[in-house]
Amino acid sequence: MTDDAVYLAMAVRNAGAGVAVLHGWGFFPDLRRSGVDESLSLDGFHRLTRDIYVPAGDLGFWQGTFRDPSTDEFAAAAASIAAREPVTIDVLYGDHEGGQRVVSRFALWPRNDGAWTASVARHWNIDRVDPR
Repeated sequence: MTDDAVYLAMAVRNAGAGVAVLHGWGFFPDLRRSGVDESLSLDGFHRLTRDIYVPAGDLGFWQGTFRDPSTDEFAAAAASIAAREPVTIDVLYGDHEGGQRVVSRFALWPRNDGAWTASVARHWNIDRVDPR
């Protein structure tokens, strides 16, 4: 975090059989334990500047940035991170053909050593019925 940007990043694993393409993300300055958050529509996701590809069965990364200090999101993200409070990230991704879109919800927990731990909490399908 700097005075003019909040940088976020985490490692992700593609547990699926095909290439995952990360498209967008949503940020919550608190811990969200529930499933789909109806207040965040697909239009509310921040688009990634570039698509990030994660090979099947392999590791990759996600990254997001708040760059406008005058926004409420920037202030909320900066305050949560500075206070070392858990936050929630929703990552929107799909297959390499643009289908099978899914949102995975991650919780980021501060650790005592200054680092953070990312833990996936929930997944839900956008283009088809959830398997639950």
